[in-house]
Amino acid sequence: MLQASTGASVASAKYFIAALRSFLRFCAVQGLVRAELPGAVLNASGHRPSVLPRGITNSDAAALLASCDRRRAMGRRDFAVILMLLRLGLRAGEVAALAFDDIDWRAAELTVRGKGRRTERLPLPADVGEAIVAYLRRGRPGSASREVFLRAVAPMTALGRCGVSSIVRRACRSAGVAEVGAHRLRHTVACQMLEAGAGLPEIGQLLRHRDLSTTAVYARVDVEGLRALARPWPGGEGQ
Repeated sequence: MLQASTGASVASAKYFIAALRSFLRFCAVQGLVRAELPGAVLNASGHRPSVLPRGITNSDAAALLASCDRRRAMGRRDFAVILMLLRLGLRAGEVAALAFDDIDWRAAELTVRGKGRRTERLPLPADVGEAIVAYLRRGRPGSASREVFLRAVAPMTALGRCGVSSIVRRACRSAGVAEVGAHRLRHTVACQMLEAGAGLPEIGQLLRHRDLSTTAVYARVDVEGLRALARPWPGGEGQ
Protein backbone atom coordinates (compact mmCIF):
# COMPACT_ATOMS: atom_id res chain seq x y z
CA MET A 1 0.00 0.00 0.00
CA LEU A 2 2.78 2.45 0.89
CA GLN A 3 4.61 1.72 -2.33
CA ALA A 4 1.49 2.03 -4.49
CA SER A 5 0.31 5.26 -2.88
CA THR A 6 3.66 7.06 -3.01
CA GLY A 7 3.33 9.86 -5.53
CA ALA A 8 -0.26 8.91 -6.36
CA SER A 9 -3.37 11.01 -5.86
CA VAL A 10 -5.88 10.21 -3.13
CA ALA A 11 -8.38 9.03 -5.76
CA SER A 12 -5.83 6.66 -7.33
CA ALA A 13 -4.89 5.26 -3.91
CA LYS A 14 -8.56 4.60 -3.11
CA TYR A 15 -9.04 2.77 -6.43
CA PHE A 16 -6.02 0.61 -5.62
CA ILE A 17 -7.42 -0.15 -2.15
CA ALA A 18 -10.75 -1.23 -3.59
CA ALA A 19 -9.04 -3.50 -6.11
CA LEU A 20 -6.76 -5.02 -3.48
CA ARG A 21 -9.66 -5.77 -1.14
CA SER A 22 -11.60 -7.39 -3.97
CA PHE A 23 -8.60 -9.53 -4.81
CA LEU A 24 -8.21 -10.65 -1.19
CA ARG A 25 -11.91 -11.56 -0.99
CA PHE A 26 -11.49 -13.60 -4.18
CA CYS A 27 -8.52 -15.38 -2.63
CA ALA A 28 -10.56 -16.23 0.48
CA VAL A 29 -13.50 -17.53 -1.58
CA GLN A 30 -11.18 -19.68 -3.70
CA GLY A 31 -9.41 -21.08 -0.62
CA LEU A 32 -6.07 -19.61 -1.59
CA VAL A 33 -5.71 -18.01 1.85
CA ARG A 34 -6.96 -19.24 5.20
CA ALA A 35 -8.05 -15.90 6.70
CA GLU A 36 -10.25 -12.97 5.68
CA LEU A 37 -7.70 -10.26 4.89
CA PRO A 38 -9.67 -7.32 3.35
CA GLY A 39 -10.00 -5.70 6.78
CA ALA A 40 -6.24 -5.46 7.03
CA VAL A 41 -6.10 -3.00 4.12
CA LEU A 42 -6.23 0.47 5.61
CA ASN A 43 -8.17 3.37 4.12
CA ALA A 44 -6.51 6.29 2.40
CA SER A 45 -7.08 9.54 4.25
CA GLY A 46 -8.22 12.23 1.86
CA HIS A 47 -10.12 14.65 4.05
CA ARG A 48 -10.13 18.22 2.84
CA PRO A 49 -9.25 20.97 5.30
CA SER A 50 -12.33 22.03 7.24
CA VAL A 51 -13.56 25.45 6.16
CA LEU A 52 -15.38 27.73 8.57
CA PRO A 53 -18.72 29.10 7.38
CA ARG A 54 -18.24 32.76 6.62
CA GLY A 55 -20.70 35.57 6.32
CA ILE A 56 -20.24 39.16 5.22
CA THR A 57 -19.95 42.19 7.47
CA ASN A 58 -22.89 44.38 8.37
CA SER A 59 -21.38 47.23 6.38
CA ASP A 60 -21.04 45.04 3.28
CA ALA A 61 -24.63 43.84 3.68
CA ALA A 62 -25.81 47.45 3.87
CA ALA A 63 -23.72 48.29 0.80
CA LEU A 64 -25.37 45.48 -1.18
CA LEU A 65 -28.83 46.81 -0.40
CA ALA A 66 -27.80 50.40 -1.11
CA SER A 67 -26.41 49.40 -4.52
CA CYS A 68 -29.92 48.49 -5.74
CA ASP A 69 -31.41 51.45 -7.65
CA ARG A 70 -34.98 51.31 -6.40
CA ARG A 71 -36.01 53.99 -8.87
CA ARG A 72 -35.89 51.25 -11.50
CA ALA A 73 -37.96 48.09 -11.77
CA MET A 74 -34.94 45.79 -11.74
CA GLY A 75 -33.51 47.59 -8.73
CA ARG A 76 -36.72 47.07 -6.76
CA ARG A 77 -36.64 43.36 -7.62
CA ASP A 78 -32.96 43.01 -6.68
CA PHE A 79 -33.51 44.85 -3.39
CA ALA A 80 -36.38 42.52 -2.42
CA VAL A 81 -34.36 39.41 -3.36
CA ILE A 82 -31.25 40.43 -1.41
CA LEU A 83 -33.31 41.53 1.59
CA MET A 84 -35.01 38.11 1.71
CA LEU A 85 -31.65 36.38 1.64
CA LEU A 86 -30.27 38.58 4.41
CA ARG A 87 -33.31 38.55 6.68
CA LEU A 88 -34.62 35.00 6.29
CA GLY A 89 -31.52 33.00 5.35
CA LEU A 90 -33.24 31.41 2.37
CA ARG A 91 -31.43 29.42 -0.28
CA ALA A 92 -31.27 30.85 -3.80
CA GLY A 93 -33.63 28.17 -5.11
CA GLU A 94 -36.15 28.88 -2.37
CA VAL A 95 -36.30 32.57 -3.28
CA ALA A 96 -36.66 31.69 -6.96
CA ALA A 97 -39.50 29.23 -6.22
CA LEU A 98 -41.53 31.69 -4.13
CA ALA A 99 -45.02 31.97 -5.65
CA PHE A 100 -48.02 34.17 -4.95
CA ASP A 101 -49.81 31.29 -3.23
CA ASP A 102 -46.89 30.98 -0.79
CA ILE A 103 -47.50 34.41 0.76
CA ASP A 104 -50.16 34.76 3.45
CA TRP A 105 -50.41 38.52 3.77
CA ARG A 106 -52.99 38.46 6.57
CA ALA A 107 -50.98 36.09 8.75
CA ALA A 108 -47.66 37.67 7.65
CA GLU A 109 -46.18 34.27 6.81
CA LEU A 110 -44.32 32.64 3.94
CA THR A 111 -44.45 29.04 2.81
CA VAL A 112 -40.92 28.01 1.87
CA ARG A 113 -40.39 25.07 -0.47
CA GLY A 114 -37.01 23.73 0.51
CA LYS A 115 -34.83 20.69 0.03
CA GLY A 116 -36.40 17.26 -0.25
CA ARG A 117 -39.77 18.79 -1.21
CA ARG A 118 -40.25 20.00 2.34
CA THR A 119 -42.60 22.90 2.92
CA GLU A 120 -42.29 25.06 6.02
CA ARG A 121 -43.77 28.34 7.17
CA LEU A 122 -41.70 31.34 8.20
CA PRO A 123 -42.75 34.75 9.52
CA LEU A 124 -42.73 37.52 6.93
CA PRO A 125 -40.82 40.53 8.32
CA ALA A 126 -42.46 43.89 7.65
CA ASP A 127 -39.52 45.29 5.67
CA VAL A 128 -39.37 42.19 3.46
CA GLY A 129 -43.11 42.41 2.81
CA GLU A 130 -42.83 46.09 1.91
CA ALA A 131 -39.98 45.36 -0.51
CA ILE A 132 -41.99 42.61 -2.23
CA VAL A 133 -45.05 44.85 -2.51
CA ALA A 134 -42.97 47.67 -4.02
CA TYR A 135 -41.69 45.28 -6.69
CA LEU A 136 -45.14 43.86 -7.41
CA ARG A 137 -46.71 47.30 -7.77
CA ARG A 138 -43.96 49.12 -9.63
CA GLY A 139 -41.56 46.62 -11.10
CA ARG A 140 -42.89 43.18 -11.92
CA PRO A 141 -43.73 42.80 -15.62
CA GLY A 142 -47.07 41.38 -16.66
CA SER A 143 -46.90 37.60 -16.83
CA ALA A 144 -49.03 34.51 -16.32
CA SER A 145 -46.27 33.02 -14.19
CA ARG A 146 -47.20 32.48 -10.54
CA GLU A 147 -43.63 32.94 -9.30
CA VAL A 148 -43.08 36.29 -7.60
CA PHE A 149 -39.69 37.18 -9.07
CA LEU A 150 -39.29 37.28 -12.84
CA ARG A 151 -36.49 37.95 -15.27
CA ALA A 152 -35.99 41.60 -16.17
CA VAL A 153 -35.62 40.86 -19.91
CA ALA A 154 -37.61 38.64 -22.25
CA PRO A 155 -38.72 35.95 -21.91
CA MET A 156 -40.47 37.09 -18.73
CA THR A 157 -40.23 33.77 -16.94
CA ALA A 158 -39.37 32.87 -13.35
CA LEU A 159 -35.98 34.12 -12.21
CA GLY A 160 -34.41 30.76 -11.35
CA ARG A 161 -31.74 29.80 -8.82
CA CYS A 162 -28.86 30.98 -11.01
CA GLY A 163 -30.66 34.28 -11.55
CA VAL A 164 -30.81 34.87 -7.79
CA SER A 165 -27.08 34.21 -7.46
CA SER A 166 -26.40 36.56 -10.38
CA ILE A 167 -28.31 39.33 -8.59
CA VAL A 168 -26.07 38.97 -5.52
CA ARG A 169 -22.86 38.94 -7.54
CA ARG A 170 -23.93 41.94 -9.59
CA ALA A 171 -24.78 43.85 -6.41
CA CYS A 172 -21.32 43.03 -5.02
CA ARG A 173 -19.66 44.51 -8.09
CA SER A 174 -21.86 47.62 -7.92
CA ALA A 175 -21.17 48.05 -4.19
CA GLY A 176 -17.44 47.55 -4.61
CA VAL A 177 -17.23 44.69 -2.13
CA ALA A 178 -15.74 41.22 -2.47
CA GLU A 179 -17.89 39.11 -4.76
CA VAL A 180 -19.86 36.37 -3.01
CA GLY A 181 -22.69 34.03 -3.92
CA ALA A 182 -26.22 33.89 -2.55
CA HIS A 183 -25.34 31.13 -0.07
CA ARG A 184 -22.85 33.40 1.69
CA LEU A 185 -25.79 35.59 2.71
CA ARG A 186 -27.37 32.53 4.32
CA HIS A 187 -24.19 32.10 6.36
CA THR A 188 -24.38 35.79 7.22
CA VAL A 189 -27.77 35.36 8.88
CA ALA A 190 -26.49 32.48 11.02
CA CYS A 191 -23.33 34.34 12.05
CA GLN A 192 -25.32 37.46 12.97
CA MET A 193 -27.70 35.42 15.09
CA LEU A 194 -24.76 33.75 16.85
CA GLU A 195 -23.18 37.13 17.59
CA ALA A 196 -26.50 38.35 19.01
CA GLY A 197 -26.54 35.46 21.48
CA ALA A 198 -28.93 33.07 19.73
CA GLY A 199 -28.47 29.38 20.43
CA LEU A 200 -27.86 26.69 17.84
CA PRO A 201 -31.45 25.36 18.07
CA GLU A 202 -32.81 28.81 17.15
CA ILE A 203 -30.37 29.12 14.25
CA GLY A 204 -31.20 25.63 13.02
CA GLN A 205 -34.91 26.41 13.20
CA LEU A 206 -34.57 29.50 11.02
CA LEU A 207 -32.29 27.78 8.51
CA ARG A 208 -34.59 24.73 8.61
CA HIS A 209 -31.86 22.18 9.22
CA ARG A 210 -33.13 18.64 9.74
CA ASP A 211 -30.30 17.72 12.08
CA LEU A 212 -28.72 19.92 14.75
CA SER A 213 -25.33 18.51 13.76
CA THR A 214 -25.65 20.50 10.52
CA THR A 215 -26.07 23.70 12.55
CA ALA A 216 -23.22 22.78 14.91
CA VAL A 217 -20.68 23.91 12.30
CA TYR A 218 -21.52 27.49 13.28
CA ALA A 219 -20.30 26.84 16.82
CA ARG A 220 -16.75 27.03 15.46
CA VAL A 221 -17.38 30.61 14.35
CA ASP A 222 -17.87 31.75 17.95
CA VAL A 223 -14.16 32.18 18.69
CA GLU A 224 -14.70 33.99 21.99
CA GLY A 225 -17.04 31.28 23.22
CA LEU A 226 -14.56 28.57 22.24
CA ARG A 227 -11.74 30.49 23.90
CA ALA A 228 -13.42 29.98 27.28
CA LEU A 229 -13.37 26.22 26.69
CA ALA A 230 -9.73 26.02 25.63
CA ARG A 231 -7.25 24.56 28.07
CA PRO A 232 -4.20 26.71 28.99
CA TRP A 233 -1.22 26.14 26.74
CA PRO A 234 1.67 24.41 28.56
CA GLY A 235 4.38 26.86 29.43
CA GLY A 236 2.43 29.85 30.62
CA GLU A 237 0.05 32.54 29.43
CA GLY A 238 2.63 34.22 27.22
CA GLN A 239 2.84 31.24 24.87
